[in-house]
Parts: sequence; C-alpha cells; structure tokens
Amino acid sequence: MSTYATFYQGKRVLVTGGLGFIGSSLSMALVQAGAQVTVLDSLVEHHGGNWQNIKTIRDQVEVNTHDMRQFADVCEAVKNKDYIFHLAGQVSHGDSMREPLSDLQINCVSSMNLVEACRQFNPSAITVYTSTRQVYGVPISLPVREDHPVLPVDVNGINKLAAEYYHLLYHRVYDVRSTVLRLTNTYGPRLQIKNDRQGFISVFVRKCLNNEPIKIFGDGTQLRDFNYIDDVVDALLLSLATPSCLGKVFNLGSKQHQSVLDLVKILQKISAVQYEIVPFPQDKKLIDIGDYYGDFSAFVERTGWQPKVDLADGLKQTLEYFKQYRSDYLS
Repeated sequence: MSTYATFYQGKRVLVTGGLGFIGSSLSMALVQAGAQVTVLDSLVEHHGGNWQNIKTIRDQVEVNTHDMRQFADVCEAVKNKDYIFHLAGQVSHGDSMREPLSDLQINCVSSMNLVEACRQFNPSAITVYTSTRQVYGVPISLPVREDHPVLPVDVNGINKLAAEYYHLLYHRVYDVRSTVLRLTNTYGPRLQIKNDRQGFISVFVRKCLNNEPIKIFGDGTQLRDFNYIDDVVDALLLSLATPSCLGKVFNLGSKQHQSVLDLVKILQKISAVQYEIVPFPQDKKLIDIGDYYGDFSAFVERTGWQPKVDLADGLKQTLEYFKQYRSDYLS
C-alpha cells in the first residue's frame, strides 16, 4: 500500500460512478486503505456500471443508486462526506454527437448539482473531478501541456470542459475545494467492453476475446499515451491527498507514446487476434484528433506520481482478467 494509505483511514468517501470501470477500481483501493466508502451510481444503461465490478467489496461499501441529475438526491449524497471523487459521467464521444442533450445533462447538470450541493450542505469536502484529454481537441504541439489551448472537437469535450470550470469556479469563489485530472486512454480490468462506448481499447479487447478481427481506422500510426488502471487509481488517491494540487488542472499520461497499430501488435502476441486497416468512417473522422500525448510533469512535481505498468504488461493483465470473468462482462 502506498504512503498515502493512512490519509484515508476512517475517512468518509463518496465515489460517483462507483460501479463503473475506474470508480469501482478506486473504491476497492479506498476500502483497502480503510476508508468508509459510499458508491453513487445510477446505472445508466450502456454506460458501464456493473454490479460485478464491486463483488469483492460489496459488503464493505454503501451503494446509492440515485441519479445525479436530481439535485435533492445529490444533496443527500454529499452530506457528511470528507472526500468526493467525481467520476460519474458520459464518456462516449460518438454518443455525445448523436445525443447532445443527454450528454449535457449527465456531464454538466450532474456536476453543477454536485458543486452546488457541496456549497450548501458540505463546503468542507474536497473533490477530485476526472476530466479528459479530449478538451484540447486537435493538438497544436506535442506533448500537450495544461496551458495548451482548449478547442474540443465534440460535444463530450465541451461538456467535460464546462464541468471542469464549475469545479474551479466554486473552488475560487466559494472555497469548495477541487482538483481536476485530465485522463488519457485508461484501460485494464473492469473496463466496459460490452459495447463500443468507452474507446477503442475496449473494442479491441472484446474482439480479442471473441476471436474477431480488429478494424484499425486510418493507417494506425496515430500516437497515443496509455495509462493502466492501477496507475490512474494511484494518481487519484495522490491528487486528493496533496494540498498543492487543489484548485488546479493536471494531465495524466505516460512516458511511452505508442501508435494504435503498436497496441494491436501487442495484442496479437498475447491473443493471436488478426487486424485490418480500413478507412475512417465519416462520423469518426470528424472528431478524430490525430496524434496526442500529454506532458504530465506538473503532476509529477507535486505528487511524485509515476506510471509503473507498461502497455504490454497492462494488456496482458487485462486480457487475463476478462478471460477469467468473461461471463460477467459479455453475457
């Protein structure tokens, strides 16, 4: 257990989106650290909430299935909490373009409800909000720093950026303290793989499990940075436990910058999956950002965080998990 473990001992912690991929992984780490964890997840269909994600800690956490779009429910959820990790949200870029009002409700209204509920009923709570590298849009220069211009290419990026600003505004004006982390291509066990709504890695993992060929859009040379779930959980726990992070925005990222094709070739070595290069579908081409990798040195300077799991090891662990628990995620 990391050195921040005692920080969470006995603390009352709310994890929104706690039945999802990252939220459930974080909740497990918090339970191990001795926190009193409440999971808030409305189990919106197709968004990744899955009771199987917390089966090993089900009797050690409180579960609240109210909807964060309802202000009164959020007010009750935040009361008496020491810390809040706000992970609930809609993450599908494609869905945000097809159903923009739904994305607005789930990402913006829910986040506004959270900060306003804290202002009224629990202003001493400290919150970490998970945003996305998608807020930057098409990079002007690489690696992307936090002061890079923000020009999202889809509705999801705009709404996640707005939610960031709600947290930062309430931090500045009302002292409702928050930190914002911009995540990039998180993967690992408990990833939502049942549909195509959580990024290309989840699609590729499902193809491996079903022995179906992977379709790579474009030429596959698009560069990305990838973070294994354990490293992201570590970053979340460190960010809240580090006072100098409060009121600021930080990138996560990796020292390794690998192409989509590189990732697929790693999958080939551990699963024998086949792939084909195909043209970008028009709807996906419209919101593609080309190459992206982030500069996460600002976060390292304040917390000492370093991603430890490389892509090959992380993908191996991911596939092994889903092979063991296939029926929990694909049935």
